[in-house]
Amino acid sequence: MEKPKLLLHACCGVCSAYVPELLIPEFDVAVYYENSNIYPQEEYFKRRDAARIMADGFNLPFLEATYSPDAWDDATLGHAEDRENGPRCRLCINFRLDRTFRFAKEHGFSWVATTLSVSRRKNVVQINEVGALLADKYGLSFLGRDWKKMNGETISQDRAKRSGIYRQDYCGCRFSLKKKLAE
Repeated sequence: MEKPKLLLHACCGVCSAYVPELLIPEFDVAVYYENSNIYPQEEYFKRRDAARIMADGFNLPFLEATYSPDAWDDATLGHAEDRENGPRCRLCINFRLDRTFRFAKEHGFSWVATTLSVSRRKNVVQINEVGALLADKYGLSFLGRDWKKMNGETISQDRAKRSGIYRQDYCGCRFSLKKKLAE
């Protein structure tokens, strides 16, 4: 029996170290890197390369969206002072997942999932609400999960450490970098 095609939005290598293993038994998985929020561009490349290494480790196709930081800036305009997990983060998640769903629709995927919820710093309710709305918009299915449950984040971190891939120390956008540098 043929497995349904699932496009897995990956935010980084760390979050991609465990989630694919949970999906592979039920889905034909491809990893999609859409992270136009990442600043600076060198950071974007480090995270992309780490995500690609993890996808290769699972023998999964790795697909990359066009890096579009100006479009991301437009999507989050006016939200520079928002707190983490606030309105700016919801707009960011929506921007990246909307582009993921659009790609999935255009390339014959029937399911979309994201690795975002493997991090304890991410609001899984917010992520899954956005995913459900976009699933309706595009006529696709969204697999909304809290991947950090059952030690998902710990497993991801341990695997990333053992593999020697790049492990970031801030969320990714210039606002989260500014906050980290101020601490």
